[in-house]
Amino acid sequence: MTDKLMSIQNWLNERQLDVAYFSDFHSIDYLTGFNSDPIERVLALFVFPEDEPFIFAPALEVEAVKNSGWQYPVYGYQDQENPWNLISEHLHTRTKHTEKWAVEKDQLTLNRASFIQTAVPEAKFIGNLSPLMTEMHLIKTPDEIVKLHKAGLDADRAFEFGFAALQAGVSELQVMAKLEYDLKSAGVAGMSFETLVQFGAHAAEPHGDTSNNTLKSGDLALFDLGTIYDGYVSDATRTVAFQSASDHQRDVYNVVLEAQLTAQNAAKPGMTAGELDGIARDVITKAGYGDYFVHRLGHGIGSSVHESIQIAQGNDLILQPGMSFSIEPGIYIPGDLGIRIEDSVIMTETGVDSYTHSSKELRIID
Repeated sequence: MTDKLMSIQNWLNERQLDVAYFSDFHSIDYLTGFNSDPIERVLALFVFPEDEPFIFAPALEVEAVKNSGWQYPVYGYQDQENPWNLISEHLHTRTKHTEKWAVEKDQLTLNRASFIQTAVPEAKFIGNLSPLMTEMHLIKTPDEIVKLHKAGLDADRAFEFGFAALQAGVSELQVMAKLEYDLKSAGVAGMSFETLVQFGAHAAEPHGDTSNNTLKSGDLALFDLGTIYDGYVSDATRTVAFQSASDHQRDVYNVVLEAQLTAQNAAKPGMTAGELDGIARDVITKAGYGDYFVHRLGHGIGSSVHESIQIAQGNDLILQPGMSFSIEPGIYIPGDLGIRIEDSVIMTETGVDSYTHSSKELRIID
């Protein structure tokens, strides 16, 4: 049994709980190596203090679970069957103790909780697995770090494909499509989130979308993207200029770049997440753009693109070696421009090691 599953078993034994029920497909991937979003269907992992774990999955996923390297039982169900009744049967066959459950309270909906308690009337949701999963994700293993670095290299490739697709009159959507087509043609399996491409003033919406907005000379082009390598992800942002850049654009860009580099160079184990946010925020505030830096400095990254670490004002989390997160200051001036520069980094014993490497100097794309 893997170390991760043994950790769950130990946690159950320490708390004298009978069943651990995982419903978040990200958690199931992290613990088992099987990755699939079941959408509306039921995908679940059950772990017990002593007995073998099992995966319960839609019938169409059963062979994929077996081929993923999962060495324990997997049970499937057809769409016309009641999955909760089948789960109850498998549970009662596996163990005599089905009363005290641990669940991911951050994930389990009231609707699905009611289905469980109808099928397993004795079930009581006593333990909360969500904090345990957060803790397990915090510190990356050497193997996880290798995979993150490989995902970062693919993100670097993605930027080059995106920059090469820039030409006058092209739309954000066209550039996104060309970038992803070229990247997948080069053998990269997929993106870790929907690629964001924004031109000109549209980039002043940090949570905007990729649209039919078209590129013209003198626009800045913002690319926010990430890739997946063997279940681990990257996340990075670069902003480039198309054909020319004004003095104003260069000035704002240099403030963001100084904030990003200052924070990345200052990051050390033992400082708090809030302190690191403050280092970048101070640079932008002193330059007069503090009101235009409207989000946290970063977030955790690992098997999903937004893990629990918040590099944000007021967060007292102590940064430790093995933590993985983004450093991504930005300035967003409505009706004018948006600039963000982001790297994914791993905290080491002495500082951070970036696993995205594309140049951060302002590039002029002809």
